[in-house]
This record gives sequence, C-alpha cells and structure tokens, in this order.
Amino acid sequence: MSKKVIFLVLGLLIAGVAGYNFKADPYTNEAVKNGFHNNYKVYAIPIPDSLQLVDEPVPVNQKDVRERIDRELLVNTYWQSNGLLLFKRKNKYFPIIEPILKREGVPDDFKYLAVAESGLQNVTSPAGAKGFWQIMKKTGQELGLEINDEVDERYNLEKATVAACQYLKKAKQKYGSWTLAAASYNAGMSKISKELERQKVDNYYDLLLTSETSRYVPRIIALKHILEHPKEFGFIFSKDDLYTTYDSYEVKVDSSIEDLALFAIEHNMTYKELKLLNPWLRSDKLTNKQGKIYHIKILKNK
Repeated sequence: MSKKVIFLVLGLLIAGVAGYNFKADPYTNEAVKNGFHNNYKVYAIPIPDSLQLVDEPVPVNQKDVRERIDRELLVNTYWQSNGLLLFKRKNKYFPIIEPILKREGVPDDFKYLAVAESGLQNVTSPAGAKGFWQIMKKTGQELGLEINDEVDERYNLEKATVAACQYLKKAKQKYGSWTLAAASYNAGMSKISKELERQKVDNYYDLLLTSETSRYVPRIIALKHILEHPKEFGFIFSKDDLYTTYDSYEVKVDSSIEDLALFAIEHNMTYKELKLLNPWLRSDKLTNKQGKIYHIKILKNK
C-alpha cells in the first residue's frame, strides 16, 4: 500500500471520529450513566443458610468458607454458556454415573466431583490427568485400569467411575470424612495427611491449603446447588434441549482387530461413531495377543 493511500485512509478515519456525534450515541451518555443499560443487571447470589456435601454440613457461618462458596456460586452462575452446557451434559451422563456410585457404595453427591473435574468431558489436564474423572496414569494403573497406546480406560466412563469410587472409598476409610476424601482427590492423600498433622486439625474447613484445593470442595458444593436448582439461577431450558446417549449394545471381542475402520463398517457404523461410543480405543487397531475380553459398544438401529 502506498504512503498516499495510507494517509488517505487515516484522514478518513480521523474525519469520521471528528464528525461522530457522541452525544447521540446511547451507549456513551445516559446508558453509561445509568449503569450501561437499564435492562442489564448483575445480582449477588444468595448463599443458603444450610449447605452440605453428602451428610456433612458446610460451615457457611465461617467468613472464609462463606466467601469461597460465594465465589464459586458467582463464577459458575455467570459463566452462563458453560453452565447451560453442564445441564445438557448431565442429562446424558448422570444416568451412567449414578448407578455405579450406588453399586460401589459411594454417595450420589460425588457425581458433582466429576463435573468439577472435567465438566463431564474427556479432557486432558496440563499434568496429564485424563477423562471425566481426571485420573493420572500411575493412579489409574494402580486402580486396575488398562493404559497403553491402544487402550486407555481412563476414557471408559464406566470403568473410570469404578476406579474413582475405589479411590474415594479408600480415602473415606482413612479420614472418616467424605469431605476430606473429596479434598484428597484433588491434592492427594499424602498431602492432606501431612497438612492435617502439621496444622493439628481434623477437618477440611479448618485446613489452610493451596488456592486450588481451597476452591475444590466449594466448587463441588456450588455446582451441586446450581445443578439441582436451575431456575433459581436463571437457567431456562426444555427437555428437548438436553443431550442424550447413543442407543447402543455391546459385543465381546477376545481377539485382535487389525483395522477398526473396517470393524466399524462391518457393524454398520462409521469409524467416527465407533470412537465416539468407545473413546477408550486410542488407536486405529486393537492388538490383543492375550485374548482379553473387551466390550465394544455398537450403534443400534442406525
């Protein structure tokens, strides 16, 4: 672009700004003076006098606890797009998680821990934790999950939920508190044990912890409260807006699959559909020299 053209463009811009009638723009006078827009309001979130995680009361009368709960209620209420997605996803995934928690003897409230961990998505953290329950590789293997280049059961929602339950039950047995069990899921049992001993207290709410772990349990509590009372927090949707699971059945496989794309076609579905139904299949093949039995979900009635 020549200098002449550049100066011409700059001149037009300056002239435009100079001739702009700021007084006539509603966003530069009365609207701003009245709070940007008369119809735009940001409300404080009422904090209930009584909250609990499982059967353990939350001491909302403690100032720091109250502020931490307040922060999580505000963040998760006014991040509206993410909040609405959580309502959509919970309709799809809670029916899978809830019966496993019940069968494993873990309180139903812990489904909200999965929400806090991943937003009910198969994500990967910067530290390498994966899946809905954000399980590290070493921890997953210790809990019986198969993790290699072809299979990663941290992405298998059913098996990962069982593994998370095993961890939580072990932590509950150690601490006698589900709240401390939840905190240890974030910080690790060794860290929680060390801080309980060092600070000479016996419950989560009396511990001084890192910012992440200090926010962790309040986030679970806030998400539980919001997701159980959508209209109170301004989330309006119909049943048709919510996500649902695929209609599928399982086939048992005890041999290798050289090409998962061909396997998908043989079962009347696409490779994409196979991977969406079975995200734990991490490669385009399944080497199974030991004859292990895998249960692969197949799309029904396509």
